[in-house]
Amino acid sequence: MTELKDVYDLLEEVRLRPGMWVRRSSLQHLDSMLTGYWVALEVHGTEEEFDFRHTGPFSEWLWKRLGMSYPSALGWAVEIERAAEVADRPAMEMFFEMLDEFRADAA
Repeated sequence: MTELKDVYDLLEEVRLRPGMWVRRSSLQHLDSMLTGYWVALEVHGTEEEFDFRHTGPFSEWLWKRLGMSYPSALGWAVEIERAAEVADRPAMEMFFEMLDEFRADAA
């Protein structure tokens, strides 16, 4: 593994080996891991943009992308897992496709 510079580098490592990083490839477990990452940023006073808080930029983008008129109380991970189940697709795969769309829209 190379040195990670930010949360997106970490997510690229997860993309390459989701089974190694995330138990049962659950987006809810990924969300928990990212919450821990965010807490570590706060504890250590590290200045880094973090888009994955419950009401953060990724969530706001996702609600619009999924056609939701209000933020989900369940969070982005549950909503992507629901959408993946309806589409009969792996949730982790759908997350990374949406992450790529989010980053392209933000650019």
